[in-house]
Amino acid sequence: MRDTIEVDVAIVGAGPAGLTLAWYLKKLVQQHNQNIEKTGGSPVPDPQIIVLEKAANLGAHSLSGAVLDTRILTELFPNPQDLPTPPPLEAQITSDSIYYLTKKYKFPVLFVPPKMHNRGFQLISLGKFVKWMGQLAEQAGVEIFAGFAGTELLTEQGRIVGVRTGDAGVDKQGQPKPSFQAGVDIKAKVVVLAEGTRGHLTKQLIEQQGLQGINPMCYATGVKEVWELKDGRFPAGKVVHTMGWPLGSHQFGGSFLYGLSQNRLALGLVVGLDYKDPFTDPHRLLQEFKQHPYVKQLLEGAKLERYGAKTIPEGGYWSLPKSFGPGFLVIGDSASLVNVMRLKGIHLAMKSGMLAAETILDALQKNDVGEATLSQYASKLENSWIRQELWPVRNFRQGFHHGFWTGMFHTALQIITGGRGLWGRYPSQKDHQIMSKVAAFHKPGTPQPTMSYPGDKVLTFDKLTSVYFSGTTHEENQPCHLKLSDTSLCSTRCTQEYGNPCQYFCPAQVYEMVEDASTGQKKLQINFTNCVHCKTCDIMDPYEIIHWTAPEGGGGPAYHIL
Repeated sequence: MRDTIEVDVAIVGAGPAGLTLAWYLKKLVQQHNQNIEKTGGSPVPDPQIIVLEKAANLGAHSLSGAVLDTRILTELFPNPQDLPTPPPLEAQITSDSIYYLTKKYKFPVLFVPPKMHNRGFQLISLGKFVKWMGQLAEQAGVEIFAGFAGTELLTEQGRIVGVRTGDAGVDKQGQPKPSFQAGVDIKAKVVVLAEGTRGHLTKQLIEQQGLQGINPMCYATGVKEVWELKDGRFPAGKVVHTMGWPLGSHQFGGSFLYGLSQNRLALGLVVGLDYKDPFTDPHRLLQEFKQHPYVKQLLEGAKLERYGAKTIPEGGYWSLPKSFGPGFLVIGDSASLVNVMRLKGIHLAMKSGMLAAETILDALQKNDVGEATLSQYASKLENSWIRQELWPVRNFRQGFHHGFWTGMFHTALQIITGGRGLWGRYPSQKDHQIMSKVAAFHKPGTPQPTMSYPGDKVLTFDKLTSVYFSGTTHEENQPCHLKLSDTSLCSTRCTQEYGNPCQYFCPAQVYEMVEDASTGQKKLQINFTNCVHCKTCDIMDPYEIIHWTAPEGGGGPAYHIL
């Protein structure tokens, strides 16, 4: 028998969006009740808010090193002196450059659109920032349950009424172990999905209720490392972005280098998943990037601290899903609120949390959580600076579907025309539909690359070593959370047509084709305990048979830098 908890608001995901909503809603209710003491009216009871977080600790699934547009801090905390502790900011950005790379050289990009300038913003460790936001929320009375994954949405008569947490203590065969604990049903007036990119509950909800945007969503995979440098190599507050090598002219993406405090450097490579080469390997490309003379000299004598990966929703305005319905809202990266041109989404996620809090306050006042009331959230998004920021870049990402230089042409045209470009709306496809079959992309006889870059264990690393630096752990004796609906395709059609691209697009060596001793044939082996929860497989599987689901709560990477 499952226990049931009844609350006002259940939030799935303790990232910047979910924690902002939780803290801000508490603040709005307090302000509302203080105001009616002077003006009259009905008070709103202090809402009971629960936040579920699948990571073992707050911030453990948040990659460190990010640029934060500080307008959100000014808006969310107009009186920062009233905060119990200041936000953990690494450094104000004082140097901001973009380079075009070839294999050996770098060339400065002389014209940078004003929207892409970063000077004056703040560099943060996202893990630290999330942990700090969680402390604020808990001090305000929010209940946060780390290590508890939301695994199922509860519905009644077509309305979302709650969320179920996953069972703990189940073995690989799905049988209860001595440590078994049944999940809990959390009934809520409003359920808010703030799971981040490609959240599995959000994915199910969008598919089941037909909430897809006008364009299908497209994504990128970002692979990142945090290094401890020798003194003075890359000062705190310095930001460098690059385009070009090691990506080919048919690929979208680029790199970043962020100077953090205490002589640390966050560097990474973002690879658009609308690529054609089925052997594209983001992890391998990151290792090649570090061998560029400019980067290599920065990392001489340095020490790797952390590795991680995540996907980024890049579809922009035309791919935004319907983000409300009876009993639910969708916010942050789950709602695809990312400005791809600026490579920023934290401030948009936090703003969406604020707008969701305002909507929920009105719903609580009216005691009405129906679709009409919660639709105010979409209206607030359209009338906020979120829309003002996303509309001018609405066609940016789609302009690169046919290659880098074509994309640069479209970008220039879109800047001139206020985002329109050649067409009012640039169409797009799902990323995996753009991937070519091996025979269509590679010449006959082209050797298939090894599954993992070998690495020298000093500057470059193989995938398993990188996974070690992610801090990833999962209980081995539990059901595999990567569900495949037809594994027979892996050793037949997929091998012949695409060369098993899961071995390459996964940045953690989760998928491996191994020889079956009994048959002598290759079969798929899933090393699910390596999974860093990036969701690339759920997006890029060409047959759409891989479904990422939440493992037992507490499993996964440990990204935060303390």
